[in-house]
Amino acid sequence: MSKTHHQRLLIIDFGSQVTQLIARRLRELDVYCEIHPYQTVDDAFLTRFAPQAVVLSGGPASVLDEGSPRAPDAVFELGVPVLGICYGQQVMMQQLGGAVERGDGTAEFGRAYVTPADRALPLLEGWFSEGREQVWMSHGDHVKTLAPGFEVFGTSPGAPFAITADPARRFYAVQFHPEVHHTPGGRQIYANFLALAGFTGDWTMGAYRDEAIAKIRETVGDAKVICGLSGGVDSSVAAVLIHEAIGDQLTCVFVDHGLLREGEATEVVGMFRDNYNIPLIHADESDRFLSALDGVSDPEQKRKTIGRLFIDVFQHHAGDVGGAKFLAQGTLYPDVIESVSFSGGPSVTIKSHHNVGGLPEKMGLKLVEPLRELFKDEVRELGRELGLPASFIGRHPFPGPGLAIRCPGEITPEKLAILRRADAVYLDQIRQHGLYDDIWQAFVAILPVRTVGVMGDARTYDYACALRAVTSVDGMTADYYPFSHAFLGETATRIINEVPGINRVTYDITSKPPGTIEWE
Repeated sequence: MSKTHHQRLLIIDFGSQVTQLIARRLRELDVYCEIHPYQTVDDAFLTRFAPQAVVLSGGPASVLDEGSPRAPDAVFELGVPVLGICYGQQVMMQQLGGAVERGDGTAEFGRAYVTPADRALPLLEGWFSEGREQVWMSHGDHVKTLAPGFEVFGTSPGAPFAITADPARRFYAVQFHPEVHHTPGGRQIYANFLALAGFTGDWTMGAYRDEAIAKIRETVGDAKVICGLSGGVDSSVAAVLIHEAIGDQLTCVFVDHGLLREGEATEVVGMFRDNYNIPLIHADESDRFLSALDGVSDPEQKRKTIGRLFIDVFQHHAGDVGGAKFLAQGTLYPDVIESVSFSGGPSVTIKSHHNVGGLPEKMGLKLVEPLRELFKDEVRELGRELGLPASFIGRHPFPGPGLAIRCPGEITPEKLAILRRADAVYLDQIRQHGLYDDIWQAFVAILPVRTVGVMGDARTYDYACALRAVTSVDGMTADYYPFSHAFLGETATRIINEVPGINRVTYDITSKPPGTIEWE
């Protein structure tokens, strides 16, 4: 739980896939909020957290099932505004004296339209100017009987109580999801709710910067800190923020594992040595990593091997720093949220995340994670506050395992060389066409197959590659970027002509989900 002195809103999570979007919408409105699973929120928690308002998220359960999630009764006794969303609405009704029934043919999934009742509600200020509002529904059950004190303020074909409220107690409930893009007026709902709760919008990156620096100094004292620097936005912002707080007590370690993009090491090391004068160890460990990965084709084994070697490298270089007591990491808030299983049981592992999570315990170090309360876009904003070059703030994400997970199958020096060159040509194309800032992430994956081709009247038998480019806000969901066929054709021609070893180019149009952004 954060010790921030900002006004705070609590989001109680019942397991919705889009709960993070609620937090993002509220942060965009300059309000600090935290997501906590319903199991962890009890009376003592509520007293410590002291929220100025509460949002009850959606979720996959049915309130009619035995043992289904509930909100603590104390939430409704705090005297603060409460907003229930989808399952959150049904929980409110069930706990406050209303009733919910199963859908039985009246379920709504996807786009729907809500029409207003004949009474005004401050929560709906700015809505229904055109008579109805598009919303995004995802529910089977629906409210059958309103709890005492509640009235209807909006209906849809499948939800006769699509918008309900008890204005006297400032309890509000909607059956749809205002946090998703498909509810165009959803931001206004949240803005109105925050106004009703008296939020003044005191969550800014300028204020966060000052608070974070003070907290780092208090935590670290006069001890030394080492920071694993990858050159990505997260670790770069974390390093500059910590350096601003404690100066030469910080030493960064940049590990070149032989899996970086073309020119990556030179660019990262140059920026930090030329612009920030931060003590920096440039550890060229490419031989060690590539030797350990020789013959490894399983993606999980690749990630775990790389993670283990990072631990070995940090252990070795921690001795060079001498007396370091803290390890700095660029952990973000989505990482924190995802580390807590909603169900209280083990979550499905899609893929191991490369970080140095096991390092502090092995080295006897304590963690410093100054970005653990921030989303990705907030980290970029903090980077601007700290004066990082725009070229670094706007860099596409690059995974810790690097090109290893863009090279399905066995990793060889030959394939890495081909991949680096193809990736450089592809990104150059994107920049030349002015598309780089429109894309969240773009890269080339070299495929573990060879294909027959014809070049200069001769037969070729070379690798195929896949181009990947996605749009996203935070990497949690993503869609492929809609390049023109002219761009794709031009890019394919350049890669085939300029990159020996590739004779076929494809474009990956898979969204996330069902795919992931990276190939492994």
